[in-house]
Amino acid sequence: MALDYLSLLNPSQAAAVMQIDGPCMIIAGAGSGKTRVLTYRIANLLEQGVDPFNILALTFTNKAAKEMRARIEKVVGGAAAKNLWMGTFHSIFARILRSEADKIGFPRSFTIYDTQDSKTLVGQILKELELDDKLYKPGMVLGRISAAKNKLISVQQYLNDPVIRQDDEAALRPKIGVIYQQYAARCFKAGAMDFDDLLYQTNVLFKDHPDVLNKYQNLFRFVMVDEYQDTNYSQYLIARKLAAKERNICVVGDDAQSIYAFRGADIQNILNFEKDYPELQVFKLEQNYRSTKTIVKAANSVIKNNQAQLRKDVFSDNEEGPLIEVLKAASDNEEGKLVANSIFEDKMSHHLSYDDFAILYRTNAQSRAMEESLRKLNIRYKIVGGLSFYQRKEIKDLVAYLRLTVNPNDEQALRRVINYPKRGIGDTTIAKLITAAEESNHTIWEVVANADQFLPTRTANPIVDFAEKIKAYTVVAAKEDAFEAAKFIAKNSGMIEELYADKSIEGLSRYENIQELLNGVKAYTEDPEREDKTLGAFLQDIALVTDADTKDAQQEGEAVTMMTIHSAKGLEFRNVYIVGMEENLFPSQMMITSRADLEEERRLFYVAITRAEKKLTLSYATSRYQWGNLRSCEKSRFLDEIDPQFVDFKFAATPSAGPGESPFGHVFERRSNLLPTPPRKTVAKGYTPPADFQPSDTSNLQTGQRVEHPKFGFGHVTKLETVSGSTKAIIQFEEVGEKTLLLSFAKLRVLG
Repeated sequence: MALDYLSLLNPSQAAAVMQIDGPCMIIAGAGSGKTRVLTYRIANLLEQGVDPFNILALTFTNKAAKEMRARIEKVVGGAAAKNLWMGTFHSIFARILRSEADKIGFPRSFTIYDTQDSKTLVGQILKELELDDKLYKPGMVLGRISAAKNKLISVQQYLNDPVIRQDDEAALRPKIGVIYQQYAARCFKAGAMDFDDLLYQTNVLFKDHPDVLNKYQNLFRFVMVDEYQDTNYSQYLIARKLAAKERNICVVGDDAQSIYAFRGADIQNILNFEKDYPELQVFKLEQNYRSTKTIVKAANSVIKNNQAQLRKDVFSDNEEGPLIEVLKAASDNEEGKLVANSIFEDKMSHHLSYDDFAILYRTNAQSRAMEESLRKLNIRYKIVGGLSFYQRKEIKDLVAYLRLTVNPNDEQALRRVINYPKRGIGDTTIAKLITAAEESNHTIWEVVANADQFLPTRTANPIVDFAEKIKAYTVVAAKEDAFEAAKFIAKNSGMIEELYADKSIEGLSRYENIQELLNGVKAYTEDPEREDKTLGAFLQDIALVTDADTKDAQQEGEAVTMMTIHSAKGLEFRNVYIVGMEENLFPSQMMITSRADLEEERRLFYVAITRAEKKLTLSYATSRYQWGNLRSCEKSRFLDEIDPQFVDFKFAATPSAGPGESPFGHVFERRSNLLPTPPRKTVAKGYTPPADFQPSDTSNLQTGQRVEHPKFGFGHVTKLETVSGSTKAIIQFEEVGEKTLLLSFAKLRVLG
């Protein structure tokens, strides 16, 4: 039997499978057949006579455990596979706690709280402690408690640690320790554990009850941990304790794919594994079976820039494959068009399925431009690991405000936002409004707009204030275009302030999504082909979009996959597009202040590159809207880290490609890899003009003149337009591409 599967392995894989005793580490490069090695290693243990009950295999997803168990069944049979202790950290230790929880004071039938349960409980505690839930947001507080538990910081340690106390006081949230204390006490009293407790309480159990630890050390004679680079301190300690007696621990992972530090993962666990086990045997799986030689070599050229890593030489025996294409667009909307056109062209030219394509991005907010461009070409897509842009809560909340502004009688919109952000209008008050509307035969808005006639003064006051806001929004929307109205409403409603105050990962994502919606409104109002640029017209436009989304979601068939890079971990696609390759976007501006953070971003880029099997395309925009303002963008430093011999740069030669236009031919000019590239003048990000820079009088500016701009650098005037008394200059700048500037505001020095 052994020969059957050993013949399917390369020498490195076979060596890792046959090693049984003592600690070992399998460094598995991207696409190196890691799951196959894990499967056959367990199969080999079983064939060597190891009882399946004595094998503990810890994975990071239920899907991985299920897939591995199914493969093992095919090799050794179903009975043995079913008796393995195989599953996620949380599922395995929940199972153990069911048997042992009474020893730490919990009932064996303890409840497991999900995130919403936990947030609700934190909210109740905040109310009881009379704390401001705008300052102490339940999600943020829960994140802080979660981080403490993952580092095995108890309530008492949290309360007594001067550094933690100083951090909370500096953040103006000195009561988090008290909330943690109350939260833990309430969970204990309710006989409940949250997701983090499943690991935290397991550590407590093993620490306080050595007899229990000894029991499971004797049971689990062989411990295997998948994706070891993603373990946090709590998981690391559990695995180390369980393996302390037999020392038969095998960890599998790739330090180059450690991308979950924001969830508490500690790359040092894999980098320092040898310190815990000096007798360690190391096996390196370096052959990539997934990608072309070009993609593998390009990925290697990027990751070699990281200092903190376990060195390996990943290679591929697959075909050479095409060069990596880099698309340069003038704007984020054009980037979406170029990517959509490229997908359409590739599908038709090579007889592919849309299932063969994936678009990866750093943040969920980037999906908007991609979604709209794909939709215009009738390319079906699916979003993995997140909702369609217009289905996200924060987007629906702001759109509800916009709808209510245009139509105050929109009851669903009113009920969604009347108490968001919170303004003291609770469920009881809303119920009274509904009753009053029904009894008086008025709409809810009519009751809201005249609340002082239907409700006591104290109850009516916040409702009156809300009604005045909506009336003010209606006035603004009647005078301004959709963007100005939407921007005014987003700020005045308190939504932007509310989301900006939440510094959690989720809060930052929601804040970015609101910014992206406003960018979409700005692009809508600046589209010269749209005559009606009112808020009502914009809402009609996106209403049709969301209807299409709903229909697409109900249809079956091939579709382009869209997801964040974090969500793409472990997946592979024939053709991959990584979009938004710009400084401050990827790498994120929040991840460039330390080498450790920057190296995490580089590992994320490495993961993105290695999702591609046959073709990889990277794209970036030279300008992108941020809060309605068009800002210049600089290409990502990661693009410069790819060995240039593996890259084919393409440049958009026109401001935008229309729906259905090929991104090839006249839309692009190809940089030849055979001819020398003429030197280009470089304008640093945030171009710094000379000290003697003085704007010129531009009243007599002419087409063809060369100009200098204090931000965009040097360029030539290609066109002048006068609209409603204002003159616009269309200027082709040497570095940032084409810009349209109002001469009454632009500070230009005319050079001739």
